[in-house]
Amino acid sequence: MEPTVIDDSPSKNRVRLTRQLNGISRHLPVVGSVLRGLLKRDRWMIRVPIALLFIVAGMLAILPFFGLWMIPVGLCLLAVDLPVSRPMIVRGVILGRRWLRLKWRAVRDML
Repeated sequence: MEPTVIDDSPSKNRVRLTRQLNGISRHLPVVGSVLRGLLKRDRWMIRVPIALLFIVAGMLAILPFFGLWMIPVGLCLLAVDLPVSRPMIVRGVILGRRWLRLKWRAVRDML
């Protein structure tokens, strides 16, 4: 089951955010199952602190467990509750995922 965004208004940014959350959950299945639970309508009081925690922990990428993957997940969770921030966050996540995909292809081609 794919995660869904709780906002009911049909907008381009909501659809883009949903697509990015689905992409993240496909590449990181454990994160995807957690996202499904966090995206329920009544969980916003849990979702915002967890989003901030993900962003801060992602900046500690030099430690073994933490990584840069946590920053886009935190930003997407934050964008669920802050519709004003959606265009910037979704655009940044799209560009970041595109950049990573190109880097992985370059590394794969070198092998």
